[in-house]
Amino acid sequence: MPPHPLLDVTELSSVEAHLERVGTVFAVFRDQDSGCVSYGVRLPGGERWFVKEGTTGRARISLCRAWAFHRAVSHPAIVPQVHRIAVRGNWAVVMPWHEGEVLYHPAAGGTADRTAPGSAMARFRALPLPVATRAWERILSAHLAVEEAGYVAVDFYDGALLYDFTGDTMRLVDLDEYRPGPFVLAEDRLPGSRRFMAPEEYERGATIDVRTTVFALGRAARLLLDAGDGERAWRGSPAQLGVLHRATRADPGRRFASVRRFAAAWHAAGDGHGLRTGHPRPPRA
Repeated sequence: MPPHPLLDVTELSSVEAHLERVGTVFAVFRDQDSGCVSYGVRLPGGERWFVKEGTTGRARISLCRAWAFHRAVSHPAIVPQVHRIAVRGNWAVVMPWHEGEVLYHPAAGGTADRTAPGSAMARFRALPLPVATRAWERILSAHLAVEEAGYVAVDFYDGALLYDFTGDTMRLVDLDEYRPGPFVLAEDRLPGSRRFMAPEEYERGATIDVRTTVFALGRAARLLLDAGDGERAWRGSPAQLGVLHRATRADPGRRFASVRRFAAAWHAAGDGHGLRTGHPRPPRA
């Protein structure tokens, strides 16, 4: 078989020039605060791929961390990095392309991006509650795999959520800051969105572990399953809201001790549908 124009390439001097030579670049994402430039490319046979190139030293560190994460963690909801290419002292990673819209664009203008009619987040919140809950539970299922691999969530927020409104499928992207845990925070704060970050993520010397992941997941459920952005229109049950209150307590010791325990409490508070702790329902690919 002839070499694959992306998966059999090990080194390039220009990612964009190579993609334009081997296929059709149908999307370009510049001006990313991650220091990366990303491309959607269609190859002559119809294959579509997502290629993310690091352009800064910070991006190089992040992509190396992400490469290790994707070697350790696999789940149908997590879009994998399947190949990487050396590019002038940095890296480009290759991922399958999936249809969908990220629920928040940090470069698009603050909270208006979440609340504007027609925005991805506003449309997600308008979905029937069982559909939105199923999407959230797919996120929860993915983080059971993250926990089992010994990783903790860092910089998880709604910009990492890719939702296909046609196929009603949630996927996770850009989990580049996820790290083996527990670890001690050696900086003044971790990267991330304040809406999702636990108090210990701002405390140099604090322990970051699975309870920090539980906090981020609790915040995600609270924001995704509310009818608005002010957290005043919860659509789930009171019992489920009580579970989220425990998951997001300021003191890590008062939260659930693991993602698995959080998942068990969540489903015990629900209506009996969806993922079951210990025997998760396989999510759609």
